[in-house]
Formats: sequence, structure tokens, C-alpha cells
Amino acid sequence: MPFWKSQEIGIDLGTATIQVYVKGKGIVLNEPSVVSIDNNNKKVLFVGENAQKMIGRTPANIVAIRPLKAGVISDYITTEIMIKYLLGKVCKRSFFKPKVVVCVPSIVTEVEKKSVIDATTNAGAKRAYLIEEPLAAALGAGVDISKPTGTMVVDIGGGTCDIAVISLNGIVVHDSLKVAGDEFDQAIIRYIKKQYNMTIGETMAENVKKTIGCCYERDEIVYMDVKGRNLKTGLPSCVSVSSYEMMEALKEPANDIVTGVKGVLERIPPELLGDIMKNGILFTGGGSLLYGLDKLVSMHTGIPVRIADDAVSCVAKGTGIALEKIDSLINSHL
Repeated sequence: MPFWKSQEIGIDLGTATIQVYVKGKGIVLNEPSVVSIDNNNKKVLFVGENAQKMIGRTPANIVAIRPLKAGVISDYITTEIMIKYLLGKVCKRSFFKPKVVVCVPSIVTEVEKKSVIDATTNAGAKRAYLIEEPLAAALGAGVDISKPTGTMVVDIGGGTCDIAVISLNGIVVHDSLKVAGDEFDQAIIRYIKKQYNMTIGETMAENVKKTIGCCYERDEIVYMDVKGRNLKTGLPSCVSVSSYEMMEALKEPANDIVTGVKGVLERIPPELLGDIMKNGILFTGGGSLLYGLDKLVSMHTGIPVRIADDAVSCVAKGTGIALEKIDSLINSHL
């Protein structure tokens, strides 16, 4: 991009991962939402991937933190630093401040919205806009949300599961659950602790989730060696865990999502319910890739479920599309 033109940027400000979309280039950054800080002098050491590598491996004076919880800012100053770092990486050749669209969960408060806008503008944006995650997810999945047709989107990220029915560029019915990828990890940690008297870290729990995690019976049981620390001896330990056990471990958070989907379905106007019965439910977000979650929801609702292509990046791609529709989408609904 020529240095004299202001860039247009979309940010999926996720609890676990931040993705940055630049108009004309697509997704240019995909970094963990982690910042490492030296507590002795409050200096930021690393942001993103380098900071994530430090989790659980730092001396006492260095902490690696995630400044976003459940999709909203829990540490304002650190979030601003993180956004400034990301904008700096993608705007090196531009003399002008970028125009930025940021995604937020569908039930954020006005105070939380203002904190996101302030953090983004203070980090270097010329102007910041907001768009609700289900709208961005639908756009990124290729849905024409301007039609008078009901589309149900379930966006499962790291901190939240946003469930929404969309029609005519707006959200008709919605809910947001604090049950998503992070809660899946915590459920695995609790299960291993209870069953094997062993503690494991978040990184190991995430690996287990991606490798053998499931909430619907697999065709064949698979196993994985899980390493941690024995709580009785304090020594390193390793146990073999099956996918069947993981189905038991993840049953509660998976059922919470099923209940949330059913709750939204019960509030849908009859005129739109027929569209959803016909077109099915659209799953987006990294959490939607948990094995069998789509089958579980379909089994309990009687409605077909499809997982979007490139589900992990749908929200980020949607922010890019929203840049073209700022007047009709963002200003009208937030």
C-alpha cells in the first residue's frame, strides 16, 4: 500500500487469539492474545506468540497474561499495548492512522464497548468502529445477511459462545455464553486432576482437546499420553488418556452450548424458524472444531449443522467485509 493512503483494518479481538485483517491483503497477523510483563519495572517484554511461549516458564518477576476475558477487556492498559503492537506491525509503511473495525461479543455493555473503542484509538487508530461477532462471522462465512432470511450462527471462540439469528443486516435474537474453548480446556484439567490426581497446564490441556477431545462418540477410540505433575508425590507423571474419557470430561460444557442453542431457538419468530429448519445452523470459530459438537447439537435440536469453511478465521474475514459496509452495518447496530 502507498505510504500516503490510510489503511483499513479489521481486528478479531479474541480471548485466546487476535487476528488482523488488512483490506486488499486478507489476514496478515494471527497471534495469541498474550502479553509478558516484567513486574520489577512494569516493562512489556513480548506480545503475541513470543509471550505465549513464556507461559508457565518464567521466573517470579515475569508474568505472561491474557488481558481479555470472555471476549472483553479485563486489563485495559495491557490491551492497549497489545493493539498498539499489532497496528505497528501492519502499518509500518503508512504515514496516516488506520481506520479500524473491531469485533465484540453480542451482549457487551456500553461501558465495555467504550473501553474497546478507547483502547483502539489510543493505540493509534484514526477511528474505531465495532461490529458484533455473529454478524462478522456470518459475513466471513459468505452469508448474505442483507436478505430477509433467517440465518442462525453459533460462533465458538476462546472465551465466549455467541449464538444469534440474523436477518436484514441485524441480529433478531441472540445470547452469549461464557462457555467456549477455554472452558473446554478447564474441564479437561479438572478431569485429569480428579481421575489421575495429576495437574496439567493449559497448553497440555489444549493439546489434548485438539488431539483426542470429543463430545460425541468416535468411530474408534484413540489414546494420548498426557504429561503433568503428580499431586501426591510432586514428581513428573504421565498417563494414557482415551477419547472416551474426554467425552465424559467435556460433557458438561458441551451440554451448556446445546442448552444455549435450544434457548435461542425457542425465542425465534415463527417466520424465521422455517428458514433455519431449511438452511440449518452455521458453526464458526475455533471451538466449533471440537469433534462431534456439531453432531451433538444437531441430535438435540433436530436441525442440521454445518461447520463453515476456515471456521477459525470467519470473524476476522467478516471484519474486512464490514469495512465496505460500515454505514449500514456498524453505525446502525452498535
